[in-house]
Amino acid sequence: MQPVPANQQQSLVNRLTEACGGAYTPEQRRKYFITGPQWAAAYAGQALFHAPTRAEVAFPEVIRHYAELGIGWWCTHDTDVIPTEALGKDEQHAIVAKIKHSLEENGLKCSMVTTETFFHAVWAASPAAESPAVREYAAFRVKNTVDIGHELGAQFAVYWPGSLGYYVQGAIEETDTLKWFAQAINAACEHDIEVAGKLGRPTLKHCMEAKPFEPQAEILLPTSDAMLAWINSGLLTHPEMVGLNPEYLHELMWGGAVRAALARAILAGKLWHFDINDGYRLKHDVDIAVGLVNPLDWLNILVLLRSHGYNGPFNLDYKPPRTTSNHGVFAVSFPTAVDRFITLWEMAGELSADPVINEAQEALRAGAPIPSTIDAAAIFEAHKDLLSLHELIAHRIFQILIGAHRGRTYSV
Repeated sequence: MQPVPANQQQSLVNRLTEACGGAYTPEQRRKYFITGPQWAAAYAGQALFHAPTRAEVAFPEVIRHYAELGIGWWCTHDTDVIPTEALGKDEQHAIVAKIKHSLEENGLKCSMVTTETFFHAVWAASPAAESPAVREYAAFRVKNTVDIGHELGAQFAVYWPGSLGYYVQGAIEETDTLKWFAQAINAACEHDIEVAGKLGRPTLKHCMEAKPFEPQAEILLPTSDAMLAWINSGLLTHPEMVGLNPEYLHELMWGGAVRAALARAILAGKLWHFDINDGYRLKHDVDIAVGLVNPLDWLNILVLLRSHGYNGPFNLDYKPPRTTSNHGVFAVSFPTAVDRFITLWEMAGELSADPVINEAQEALRAGAPIPSTIDAAAIFEAHKDLLSLHELIAHRIFQILIGAHRGRTYSV
């Protein structure tokens, strides 16, 4: 193949993307509660050891592209769109008005707002630092985000306390820090009740997002399970207003099973919002798009969520790779991520209705006739062949993933 001139590369990308097939229409994509973050589309490819590889994209262009693709919801951090120094001031209100106009013009809704409490230097010792001034500022920030959320018509507020931790041993007193962080969330909830009452709107659903590694060396609330314990610790004045926003990769990174973490959140009644992406265990937070690393795991997760009636947002919290151009972000990365999710979601429905899996699961739940309920050896002997169905179920799920259940085979 001859070298591809720069002025022909976009057409090549578009042609090969179309040749892949399997795409859904914007109308089909809008049927799903898929949300597009400002930060994901605007990500310029920078990282700790890497320079940017793309130009940043402002919110009007992001919202317009999402609308064209059929992504029906948009979300943002406060400082993704508002300079830190403008928060709470007239400039903020002007920017929020422009966002509202852009959303309405393109037929999108704001699903969620979140507060940046991890990037600015003021958070060097976390939003729950020893300094009362820092904690007062943190309370202002989360209350201000509540105001932005109501103004934009959002349903959710998310908090990622990634800087809630420490670098060196003995630097903080952990119980104080956890109490001080609770004070910020209490301030957000109290303010939410007041604002929602004045506006005649429902209160927001306040969702905690855990992450096991980064940016601090040690994290105080590293997993969704830790978040659940903290929510139920008695520190929150309105624990009924606070739930979880697990992120797939954050739960995977520490070596846990994401499906198990989600199951525990479901049982607690706290699975309200879900950030979807992909990646690797015990690795950096690479935020790869959904289904590109662990499609089988994703299929099983979506079976769990479908079977328990999850109807919250699926938020595309991933980073288009540094190798993807500005054109490729919206021509390749976002449409294919959405389409893989839809395919896996619908495939999960097919899996749930599969007669082989259903018969195997029913047989396992029925068990075998046993002569005694206190004879361990007899119980094992009665069930030992039945338990082979566990592996059979896993094989059947693989068949559905690759289409073998519909006769797809390879010549050898």
